[in-house]
Amino acid sequence: MIRIAKVIVDVAAYPVDRPFDYLVPDEWHDLIECGCRVKVPFGPRNVLGFVVELTSETEIPLDKVKPVAQILDIEPVLTNEMLALAKWLKNDTICYEIDALQVMLPSALRAKYEKIVHLHVPAEQIHPELASIFRKSLKANFKLFEKAGFLRELKQAIHAGQVSIENSVKQQGNIKEVRKVKIHTNLDDLAEIERTISNRAAKQKQLVNWMQAHVGEVFSPDEIYEEVGVTAAVLLAVIEKGAAQFIQEEVYRDPFTKEVARTNFLTLTDEQDEALTQITSAMDNHLAETFLLHGVTGSGKTEVYLQAIQHTLQEGKEAIVLVPEISLTPQMTERFRSRFGELVAVMHSGLSVGEKYDEWRKIQQGKVKVVVGARSAIFAPFHNVGIIILDEEHESTYKQEDAPRYHARDVAIWRSEFHHCPVILGSATPALESFARAKKNVYKLLSLKVRAKKQALPAVEIVDMREQLKLGNRSMFSERLIEAIGTRLENKQQIVLFLNRRGYSSFVLCRDCGTVVQCPNCDISLTYHRSNEKLKCHYCGYDEYVPQSCPECQSEHIRFFGTGTQKVEEEIYKLFPEARILRMDVDTTSQKGSHEQLLDAFGRGEADILLGTQMIAKGLDFPNITLVGVLSADTSLHIPDYRAGERTFQLLTQVSGRAGRHELPGEVIIQTYTPEHYAIELAKEQQYEPFYVREMHARRQAGYPPYYYLALVQVSHEDVVMAAEYAAKAAEYLRANLSFQVNIIGPTTASITRLQNRYRYQCLIKYKVEPNLIGVLLQLIKIYRSEWIKKGIQLTIDLDPSMI
Repeated sequence: MIRIAKVIVDVAAYPVDRPFDYLVPDEWHDLIECGCRVKVPFGPRNVLGFVVELTSETEIPLDKVKPVAQILDIEPVLTNEMLALAKWLKNDTICYEIDALQVMLPSALRAKYEKIVHLHVPAEQIHPELASIFRKSLKANFKLFEKAGFLRELKQAIHAGQVSIENSVKQQGNIKEVRKVKIHTNLDDLAEIERTISNRAAKQKQLVNWMQAHVGEVFSPDEIYEEVGVTAAVLLAVIEKGAAQFIQEEVYRDPFTKEVARTNFLTLTDEQDEALTQITSAMDNHLAETFLLHGVTGSGKTEVYLQAIQHTLQEGKEAIVLVPEISLTPQMTERFRSRFGELVAVMHSGLSVGEKYDEWRKIQQGKVKVVVGARSAIFAPFHNVGIIILDEEHESTYKQEDAPRYHARDVAIWRSEFHHCPVILGSATPALESFARAKKNVYKLLSLKVRAKKQALPAVEIVDMREQLKLGNRSMFSERLIEAIGTRLENKQQIVLFLNRRGYSSFVLCRDCGTVVQCPNCDISLTYHRSNEKLKCHYCGYDEYVPQSCPECQSEHIRFFGTGTQKVEEEIYKLFPEARILRMDVDTTSQKGSHEQLLDAFGRGEADILLGTQMIAKGLDFPNITLVGVLSADTSLHIPDYRAGERTFQLLTQVSGRAGRHELPGEVIIQTYTPEHYAIELAKEQQYEPFYVREMHARRQAGYPPYYYLALVQVSHEDVVMAAEYAAKAAEYLRANLSFQVNIIGPTTASITRLQNRYRYQCLIKYKVEPNLIGVLLQLIKIYRSEWIKKGIQLTIDLDPSMI
């Protein structure tokens, strides 16, 4: 029978963004499966491809159909679920299907690697032809089986559990191995070896005698030295006589840096119990419901997650837990490991290539049941998902900014429908879109209005910095905050100071001519970093040393303006020389494991003040924090984004929630130049619903989500005239082909006009219902890829932009 494999090739280009037909050679009929990677002839070379369908029909004449050149996987690396998800992602985010397939695999599988076959049973139990390859070692290169034509026998051995295949990643991602001793598998041979040993070699005799009680077992050399009381020389002599052999055994790298004590489940409050009952009921009835768990800070959302996962595991199913950023992962992972131990895997960008690869394999092989990770963990290759949780669901980091531009929340809901299981979206400050869906019963709203330990919410005081200025206080600290910090330091209590900006000063300005030192590649000012006396661009990474004089007028009156975390740290030391400060921002957490080390040190009481950017605003739970100071609430309020008010409210509410979570009462001091703004006023009371009503009114007036959907079309080019011209062509095309109900704004310059030496113009599409939108955008992409791309134009489309 003819067998045709439909293959998506690894070539990101519009004309080839579809499956191509390839003939499966007869000898590979039962080897190739959907989800396997293959090499196929494509033009003058062989390229990587994914088998997405197997059929017996093709519209191409058979003599024109080329055969598959090479099999890369005997066992599929992508499940049927992932193949279906890739098709959905392609349409939902308008991306190449190959991009959607690649995003689901760990980066290690895209590096160069070798496939190693491991033998798990005595050689005499497997097919003789396979046994011939394992003559010298318990592992062999996959290519040996391929060359010998033993792939069918190898696949049967895999299904029988006799062998397994591991991908040995080259470069940084090597499989980690340790040397072990495997004792000979034949008792008679061991007895014969013992007889040949001279009585003068008593230790050798003793060792071989011990080995006869452990035929075929594997030990580390240290275990043998301790157990039998022999030296390395004795063991080596016995191995040379054939009684045992050295083998390399794979061990998984441990991404966890410390042991965690087991904890028990807590008694739930009535609100928590009601929420958990509704979630477990959906699990038991196999319902793909989406729950919005709206709980004030400290209301015990994490305990609800943990007990819901426990129910999932009892059902024999798996759980995926997403956290918005790496800084939250250590504390969250610790909580999950303390309940579920070795069943937990972790996936985030702070792991090494090898650690990520090992964690992915543990998930794929079913060795763990819970994965905790950042955005990409939503693609964890579980087969029987029972629950998906997005903690802090409002966070913008759940949106991927390059292709495929997916939102983890949307992927979670898609997977929940596939597995018929619930999704929990948890937050003290849900995204407006999510709360609006809950109000319309698209999501099910679960509310936790009281803190789990019945503590009062922290007292919040707003300080008007304009008044401080009138009183002659030009410091970044108000008198009220200085007084509160002093009191906490006297009482040996801890303080969190929050500033949403890293570096020393925001920008460097000449006081004579007003020149601000700009990045040469982007239309953005350079940020001063005092630690290395450099100015740095936080967008493209460009840096330069601080100029001694103005680059325009050569004046020496160069001054630093604005406030960064480094500068705040210096000011605190001037005011409180005795204070012990930990600074937590991108600059101090660039080393592997540094988030965890800083938080552990703070948890052990090795510092009085934790100073940081938004990575400290959420998720932290320390009993001794009684004061939270927000140095400038205005930083995120005045950015040109329709979500500015919402993000400010979320940030202030989250950071306020770090105080007084245990026995000691908490206090929050928010410094601002705009105390009358409703986002700041309502954050003071942690009143989400009044804020929701007020912000929804503003969104309705301006025509923004959730009342309208948005799509952003951006055009960029190294020449500003070309960028503007083709952005105008894009807007013209959209206006000509979309209905009158659609509002097209632009083209206008992007908020940062030039980035990495490319000028950016954009059009914003606002719509409620537009059936033609995807078709029109695909046609625009077709025009771009066939004509505009040759002129150096880059066009990107984001159907749900997080920034506009």
